Amino acid sequence: MTTHSFLNNVNIVTEDLRIPSDTPGIQLYVRNKRPASMNTFSNEKTIVMVHGATYPIGSLYDVELDGFTFLDYLASHGYDVYAVDVRGYGGSTRPPEMEQPADLNPPLVRTETGVRDFGTAVDYVLKHRNLTKVNVLGMSWGGTVAGAYTSQNNDKVTKLTLVAPQWLSSKPVPIDTGGPLGSYRLVAVGSTKERWLSAAPEHKRGDLIPEGWFEQWVKATLASDPGSLTDHPEHIRATNGPILDIREYWTAGKAFYDPKEITVPVLLVHAEWDIDVPLELAQNFFTSLTGAAYRRWVEIGEGTHMVLLEKNRLQAFQAIRGFLDEAYAPAK
Repeated sequence: MTTHSFLNNVNIVTEDLRIPSDTPGIQLYVRNKRPASMNTFSNEKTIVMVHGATYPIGSLYDVELDGFTFLDYLASHGYDVYAVDVRGYGGSTRPPEMEQPADLNPPLVRTETGVRDFGTAVDYVLKHRNLTKVNVLGMSWGGTVAGAYTSQNNDKVTKLTLVAPQWLSSKPVPIDTGGPLGSYRLVAVGSTKERWLSAAPEHKRGDLIPEGWFEQWVKATLASDPGSLTDHPEHIRATNGPILDIREYWTAGKAFYDPKEITVPVLLVHAEWDIDVPLELAQNFFTSLTGAAYRRWVEIGEGTHMVLLEKNRLQAFQAIRGFLDEAYAPAK
């Protein structure tokens, strides 16, 4: 457990946890950040988060840019924040197949497994803090995990935040590059900048990622996979189960879950230049949330699918905090 000072002179406690999954031998890594002064815990001020299909929580939510991370930001505003790596990612146990050549086994960690692992983390936090509900947040594939979990467990969720969640697509999804799928794929982290920036108009690419931020992100991302130094230098492993689910669900016209079964308040955060979840997909998803207590869409100008790591990230952070902070219910 470590403590450091942050915005507004708030001291933040960081605790790294490993909890058992529902599979023997598989442990889940959970990072907790909270104000050091926090001694009472509530449904409204607790968040459980999950990552996307490629990068783990340390890469998406806890890279220090301009002196602080997304987890720091939330903790400094009074939240008890938990972020979980699904098995096969980051600090969680990698299935034994990931130590073998990828072409020897079928795609690992389907979305159903992600939902189970996320549910394990939620149940841990509920018991650990003696709560009945938590706020839930997911990005991209993590949006599917968090959305599907909520659709089955509305009674455990206070509010749901989704950043660029997957939805039905009549066009190819960029993360699926085609071809046979092994159990996992190797991602060349340092050479992803060109693809990242290619989503933005050419004349806007120069300042989308402030100086030094990409290098910080690469360093943190490579550190999340110990093999990136020896077995597969400069690459991280990412499971291919989410890619298979794109083929069998999202581009096959079949939703993995029914959004109208979500009954809690929902915030959708989307960025203007997101080519992984284009505007039309986000709109179709948003309009399908017909069961939500209320729903809101925040569109961030000049941002891509990775908006949480770009120059306009604070717009997203503030929108999420505002949604979680508010005491709101539609008039009756």
